[in-house]
Amino acid sequence: MQYKDYYQALGVPRDASADDIKKAYRKLARQYHPDVSKLPDAEARFKEINEANEVLKDPEKRAAYDAMGTQWQAGQDFQPPPNWDAGFEFRGRGERPGAGFGGGPGFDGDFDPSDFFESLFGRGGFASARGGRAAPTQGEDHHAKVVIDLADAYRGAERTISLRAPTLGPDGRVVMQERRLDVKIPKGIRPGQHLRLAGQGAPGAGGPAGDLYLEIEFQPDPRYRVEGKDVYVDLPVAPWEAALGATVDLATPDGSVQLTVPPGSAAGRKLRLKGRGLPGREPGDLYAVLTVRQPPADTTAARDAYAAFAQAFRGFDPRRG
Repeated sequence: MQYKDYYQALGVPRDASADDIKKAYRKLARQYHPDVSKLPDAEARFKEINEANEVLKDPEKRAAYDAMGTQWQAGQDFQPPPNWDAGFEFRGRGERPGAGFGGGPGFDGDFDPSDFFESLFGRGGFASARGGRAAPTQGEDHHAKVVIDLADAYRGAERTISLRAPTLGPDGRVVMQERRLDVKIPKGIRPGQHLRLAGQGAPGAGGPAGDLYLEIEFQPDPRYRVEGKDVYVDLPVAPWEAALGATVDLATPDGSVQLTVPPGSAAGRKLRLKGRGLPGREPGDLYAVLTVRQPPADTTAARDAYAAFAQAFRGFDPRRG
């Protein structure tokens, strides 16, 4: 997938105002509309500028796009950074920044989203954590992604989070408003689940405020892998521990435990700790995946030990079969 420079597509600087973007878009849309232009690349350029406008005209999508930084070049291989949209607060029904906010009639809504666009904002729109509101006087729901530590899901926690919401300033440029909220993280919450903060969405017009839905994601941890409600951790052991068996300490997200390594264990063997995965009515399991680490042969004594080891097992062929 290739990175798209939406500012370059519209020929505007990154600090362009909303009016500058609108003017640039309208000029290019008339120039490259397939019903008007005879240029061979008119259709492709028309789609490109419509997609760029779809992002840059929307303060939410534009703020999210800008947050990825300026180090990318148009056409460069690109994958969204992990949790790139964490901490952004967005209005409406989408669970991604700006999702569900298509363009209006005419040029604005007429574009076929690229893979790049879909990787950031999805295609079409996403169902919200709850349905839309029927009463027009009630405030809109807001959505945001927050990243927590795996240990918070094991024990529960109280955290203060910072959220940034994009809006248009008086000069027509996007500005970020920040607020801090105290949030209680319930024990056993899993990635993709939502916390509802009643009344923390947009204020209503003579009615109640909307709600804020926080989508939970786990902070990447090199020690642990989460699959559903189960947790995996690599457990390094020495060759003699794998061969003879041993009792070793294993660090888990909920503290250290002693684990018995059965004799004759091989690398890749999974040792199951029932109920030690993510907590819940039906808790997950924790799996310790064995890796065998060889000590270095960096001294004379170590090399002699390896030579004696090879002599003791001179009939063993690791490549047999």
